[in-house]
Amino acid sequence: MRAVLCYAGNVLHFLGTLMSITAIYPGTFDPLTRGHIDLVERGALMFDRLIVGVAANPGPGKRPLFTLEERVELARIALAHVRGVEVEGFDCLLINFARQIGARVIVRGLRAVSDFEYEFQLASMNRRLHPGIETIFMMPAEQYAFISSTLVREVSRLGGDVSAFVHPRVQAALTGKYATAS
Repeated sequence: MRAVLCYAGNVLHFLGTLMSITAIYPGTFDPLTRGHIDLVERGALMFDRLIVGVAANPGPGKRPLFTLEERVELARIALAHVRGVEVEGFDCLLINFARQIGARVIVRGLRAVSDFEYEFQLASMNRRLHPGIETIFMMPAEQYAFISSTLVREVSRLGGDVSAFVHPRVQAALTGKYATAS
């Protein structure tokens, strides 16, 4: 027997019952960029609750510029205007964190085709670990498609103006980090 799902606003109607959907948008957000903000703003329209999950561990061979606490705080400031969004740090396997917070959807951003292969592998592994959690891919608006946290850090480190790419508080934090490093 097939169930019929009907999307209406931020709620799925499932055989006459309402299902609230929690999604997680994970990343290291070192730092959070306007591309990330764009995806959060648009993702928040699709779900009742969107958790921006700030990962403690950026992955092998990477060392974050900002501490986990700083990244969480900067994300909270930059996303304070978005209704239905919460920011939480996590230091465990993503799929376990998704289960902890009751997320049924993982939101991932794709800037270019080159991102797809890695993201496809992650989505496949997450589905294997927990088939009940879906992954959706979103692309940022065109004006943000080229922005990456790595590029923003590099431009800022070399004294370039990153105000078009990040929230003003993030820009101030970057300036502060690189001023103390000099």
